[in-house]
Amino acid sequence: MAERGDLLVGIDAGTSVIKAVAFDLDGRQVAAASVLNRYREGPDGSAVQSLAQTWADCAAALRELGERVEDLAARVLAVAVTGQGDGTWLAGAGNEPVGDAWLWLDTRSAPTVRRLRGHPLDRARFEATGTGLNTCQQGSQLAHIKAHQPELLARAEVALHCKDWLYLKLTGVRATDPSEASFTFGDFRSRRYSDTVLEALGLSEERRLLPEIIDGTQVTHPLSEAAARETGLRPGTPVSLGYVDMVMTALGAGVHTGEPGVACSTVGSTGVHMRAVTSDHVVLNADGTGYVIALPVPGLVTQVQTNMAATLNIDWILGVAHDLVAEFGQSLSKGDLVSRIDGWMAASEPGALLYHPYISAGERGPFVNSDARAGFQGLSSGHRFPDLVRAVAEGLGMATRDCYAAMGDMPAELRLTGGAARSRALRAVLSASTGAPVRVCSRDETGAAGAAMMAAVATGVFPSMDACVTRWVVPLLGKAEAPDAKLHRTYEQLYGAYADARRALEPVWTRMADYRQATRRADPGTGSAGEPAEMALGAN
Repeated sequence: MAERGDLLVGIDAGTSVIKAVAFDLDGRQVAAASVLNRYREGPDGSAVQSLAQTWADCAAALRELGERVEDLAARVLAVAVTGQGDGTWLAGAGNEPVGDAWLWLDTRSAPTVRRLRGHPLDRARFEATGTGLNTCQQGSQLAHIKAHQPELLARAEVALHCKDWLYLKLTGVRATDPSEASFTFGDFRSRRYSDTVLEALGLSEERRLLPEIIDGTQVTHPLSEAAARETGLRPGTPVSLGYVDMVMTALGAGVHTGEPGVACSTVGSTGVHMRAVTSDHVVLNADGTGYVIALPVPGLVTQVQTNMAATLNIDWILGVAHDLVAEFGQSLSKGDLVSRIDGWMAASEPGALLYHPYISAGERGPFVNSDARAGFQGLSSGHRFPDLVRAVAEGLGMATRDCYAAMGDMPAELRLTGGAARSRALRAVLSASTGAPVRVCSRDETGAAGAAMMAAVATGVFPSMDACVTRWVVPLLGKAEAPDAKLHRTYEQLYGAYADARRALEPVWTRMADYRQATRRADPGTGSAGEPAEMALGAN
């Protein structure tokens, strides 16, 4: 056995699953383990998760990885952790949880967001963070908690994000990273907290809750004795705090490989669309939406727009088919239905319908509206199920284009990761919608890989992140697939109608939201259809 460990472990704590993945020092995946998460949703817009259970699941994933890799503990050079972004994970005395975590899915802060957008300093807050205020973020959630549940903040000693909580449990250190710190409470240029931002959020007095900012490519902390007992790893193993999962996934998928104009879209349960630029080339839109998220590369950030729902829309339309078939006593697996998508799309006409993919109770990119809902336009008696499937897929393409349009020019090349990247037909839609050739990274676990890359730099395996990218990422990028010229022309014509329709529908969404709220007041036990109280989901 070599004196120096020969494996790096990346932890990716997503909304629905926690993964622990072992890589060799050249970036090859050795083994992976995962544990499903559970979170609870309520009719009041709440979406919460147990801090204790999340740590227990993380530790279980690491123990399972140890069962799959011989002598794992002795071979691990370092561990790195990333996780779901936004949300509010409060800890108090003795680093014990203060209630359940508010997830990024939680919409209870919507009234507070509307109030804060009217603050005289809101534009200054946006120009510092590069990030539009929405219900997902810890800033708006803390402001809402301060107004409505101040006892929680009185008991809290630190406000963390998911990965920060796991880092605390792994090392005993309260910290956050430059990415979440700057897009929530700081300035993306300095990567530090901003007094102006805190004032705009009404949280100047709550600065005491903000943890130290550390960069996991430069600083590590040792795995604690307690965490070693729970995970099966060796105490003292260096632990690196990764950046937020969105940029870790993009880093592992090729958002930054040195070529100009490259962008990366993760089209999974949600849609994350980003491009890597220097801090002085960020385009801040007039609507004040999107994110600017630091990369673990000096001077580079990602400009980001995110859809609340991407492949969740496909899950929905396939679920309609599944339920209908079940009514006749038949059974089809999700795999059976997914395998038919390309065939259904081949049997339908491009651009025949419009679909706005806001199936996940609201939208945040490139506009913020918690009342937004999905819908079809242009239906006629001649349309059949394959046309609906194609419209849903094209809605994802239009939403992708909508997001990139809010950030400036369309990409010169689009790197894809997530579930949609596996479908040739869906890749063709995304390519034609943006007019950009697409490339797919063959790596399975890009988020865990991005975190492990930070540990690789922190421990001196590579002298810089650029050197690590050259070895870990570039060789795994597939061949470029050019956009279909005819399909691109179709979508060029369709996009204007798509954008006009979503703007025109806003008062309709508002009136429907007013109706739902009135119904809930009349009958507090009533929730929205299709929004279950508890969910156990597959991987993002």
